[in-house]
Amino acid sequence: MALYIGVMSGTSLDGLDIALIEQTSAIRLVATHYIPMPDSLRAELLGLCASGPDEIARSAIAQQHWVKLAAQGVHALLSNQHLEPEAIRAIGSHGQTIRHEPARGFTVQIGSPALLTELTGITVVSDFRSRDVAAGGQGAPLVPAFHEALFEEGTGNQAVLNVGGFSNLSLIEPTRPVAGFDCGPGNVLMDAWIQHQRGENYDRNGDWAKTGTVEPELLEALLSDPFFITQGPKSTGREVFNLPWLEQHLSRFPAFAAENVQATLLELTALTIVTALQSAQTGTEQLLVCGGGAHNSALMTRLAALLPDTTVASTAHHGVDPDWVEAMAFAWLAHCCLEGIAANRPSVTGARGLRVLGAIYPA
Repeated sequence: MALYIGVMSGTSLDGLDIALIEQTSAIRLVATHYIPMPDSLRAELLGLCASGPDEIARSAIAQQHWVKLAAQGVHALLSNQHLEPEAIRAIGSHGQTIRHEPARGFTVQIGSPALLTELTGITVVSDFRSRDVAAGGQGAPLVPAFHEALFEEGTGNQAVLNVGGFSNLSLIEPTRPVAGFDCGPGNVLMDAWIQHQRGENYDRNGDWAKTGTVEPELLEALLSDPFFITQGPKSTGREVFNLPWLEQHLSRFPAFAAENVQATLLELTALTIVTALQSAQTGTEQLLVCGGGAHNSALMTRLAALLPDTTVASTAHHGVDPDWVEAMAFAWLAHCCLEGIAANRPSVTGARGLRVLGAIYPA
């Protein structure tokens, strides 16, 4: 038995998810801790997703703030569980993605693992994406191998959908290696639009989207983006889908009601997920949803309506809290690195072969 901690900060930038897992022949979630992202840090990290003045120094300072927040969360979790740092074999830290451009050969996650090791006294494994990119892969998504390890007990075709800032699918079938890819925007555009229009960070339960109606012309324009017709392996990020991207499309039309734009963005998320799933996997028996999108009842209802022959349910129905799947994944990835287990999947990322992922910073 070994204990690992996973630290995950996603594209939604709402906060840091910290999960403690027990790794034996199975994976068990032991405890969790969440720290909201301070508004000032969130704003700076968003700013670093695009070129700007003095960005090298700014990113170096921002990652120090991010790491101090992560270390605070790790210590709080350990205290709550009455554990000493020596009880933890390693922390798997995703860091914060500020650029992801595998087509240009790079992906950047900031989060100073050396400082995290110093502040916690625990070995840190980080930089999980770079090796896959170096091997010609997309470096994302990395969670399909973990989804396979966690949910492979099923006998039929199933898919695991993570809806964070972006949406990605893992396709798990008895007769072939796990496959997966990014589908497109998950919550990122809906979050950006509601923040722009109403000053709120996200659309709770999709309640605002429910008050609007889909604008077909706008939806068609959004769906025309080349990403949606590109076959996997593929991944995406804020470099492609962001508020200026949406505003550029909106500028081509007379003004739409703001709630109708939100309804259209929800439909965009649902349709791109379903289209991607149906083109890549036939006879999907169940779609297990995790990430923040699992709490968006409007999105879950729409997915179920578009997939009448598929059971659409939160991973909670299989005993795994949807809010903690990704943090658990990075704890598991730390385990794989220390054990020399390849954790990428060429069928997902397009890398030239299996690779052990991560860089180790010993305590």
